Amino acid sequence: MLTKSLGHFPFPTAVTNEEGDIVEANKAFYSVMDHAETYIQRDMRRFLRSKQQEHSPVVIPGTSYRMIARPYEDQQDMHALILFRDEQFHQINQIIEHSYDGLSVTDATGVTVMINGAVERYTGVPREYFLGKSAERLITRGFLQESVTAQVIKARKPVTVFQGGTNDQQIMMTGTPIFSGDEVRQVVINLRDITELVYQYQSYLRTKDTGDDSTGHVEHQDVEMVQISSMVSRIANVDASVLLMGETGVGKDVIANQLYEKSDRKNHGEFIKVNCGAIPFDLLESELFGYEDGAFSGAKRHGKPGMFELADRGVIFLDEVGELPSALQVKLLRVLQDGEIRRIGGTVTKKVDVRIISATNQNLRQMVREAKFREDLYYRLNVLPIKIPPLRERPNDIDYIATHYLKQYGEKYRVQKKFSDEFVQWMHTHQWPGNIRELANLIQRLVITVAEPIIDVEHLPNDYQNKFDDEELTNENLLKKAAEDAERNLLEKAMAKYKTTYNVAKALNSSQATVARKVKNYGITVH
Repeated sequence: MLTKSLGHFPFPTAVTNEEGDIVEANKAFYSVMDHAETYIQRDMRRFLRSKQQEHSPVVIPGTSYRMIARPYEDQQDMHALILFRDEQFHQINQIIEHSYDGLSVTDATGVTVMINGAVERYTGVPREYFLGKSAERLITRGFLQESVTAQVIKARKPVTVFQGGTNDQQIMMTGTPIFSGDEVRQVVINLRDITELVYQYQSYLRTKDTGDDSTGHVEHQDVEMVQISSMVSRIANVDASVLLMGETGVGKDVIANQLYEKSDRKNHGEFIKVNCGAIPFDLLESELFGYEDGAFSGAKRHGKPGMFELADRGVIFLDEVGELPSALQVKLLRVLQDGEIRRIGGTVTKKVDVRIISATNQNLRQMVREAKFREDLYYRLNVLPIKIPPLRERPNDIDYIATHYLKQYGEKYRVQKKFSDEFVQWMHTHQWPGNIRELANLIQRLVITVAEPIIDVEHLPNDYQNKFDDEELTNENLLKKAAEDAERNLLEKAMAKYKTTYNVAKALNSSQATVARKVKNYGITVH
């Protein structure tokens, strides 16, 4: 009876029970089933569970249909399913399938009902694992990190989240609700690979001039700093390790960045800065060397590259290298000796082409004597040492650097300020324990807070006022002045006798750079 009634129907039609089992069907339906039984059974059962009555798509390779459900005659537990071939829908589906962005559609319960091939490319997971499965199940199995659908339904508006993909991709997922009346009927999810965008943005942040860099590049007047700048230009393209030494705030990171900017490596790799003293030991190893999938609890799927891999063909700057734990000193030594790294949990090594610049405000040689730093690593890092003098030892730089920041912050805050002669004199008497960073910070504060056009010593903050009063009266200042007078007299006599800074340095067992700087600072005439 069923076969006879269905046999005259021109469209592929089947009668099913409530569970989705086919009770009877016509020849046209079985003809479609012969080519795509898996697709028909899958979509049919999902369609019946959804309680919808029309317009459910059935996607079959090569074509597409729309499925319509109707109660079968007077039998309440039976449904007639009719397939209408839909060329327009097939065309739209082809467009979706060939979209470079990933596209998927979920129902209101979070079950995926449609997905294109790009999602498989981004996630590395076959689309069959998504279709017909809820977001909660996909999260449990590790295919998703969070449910966009749940957030969209809760917010009742588009929601964007981010998660990792294959090969350390950064994937942006945007879910958009489709309403049926007041209820969210479906959620369309767009997946886009933004890895390159994130990479470019991070590179921009690392290299851009923020206008607030308290140790930013400043031309120098001090003889020794001019010589350091000249040396930076000479060794920029020499692939040897550089060790920058100096107190906090003297500008070691600026010198490191200049070495990168003036080198050919700028065109091939990145400048990666790592503060060895700011990252906890448990995280520092994974940050430097990366890790493989499953290396430890909480590790990302597909692992993560370390800083050395990210700096390949570029420069890595290890600030506060003296804080590096002993265990990591051994691994760093291997990078320097063999040019290779091994991720945490990995079994193979990987070659990296990285120039290492390190910096410290500690006495590494003393740390070697105390067995706190490996001697072999010290010599590997100390191939090209550069010692940056503190600001108090280069008075010719103070006026120039202070004027630089006065102009910079004046332009930023749209004010015009000048220094009084007394303020300039005070700057030369202050010891600047924080060096350039302290000087820049103080000038920025005064530019903002001082209402008058002239910045004077009376405008100094209280903590500096107390130091100013004390410095004028302490025996330490008297001793310092006496020492400077004695040094000046000694240099004047030595220059009169030996004529050149080279001969004076040799006679006094000092460096030529130091003698030349002091001769200029004291205003001693060179004949």
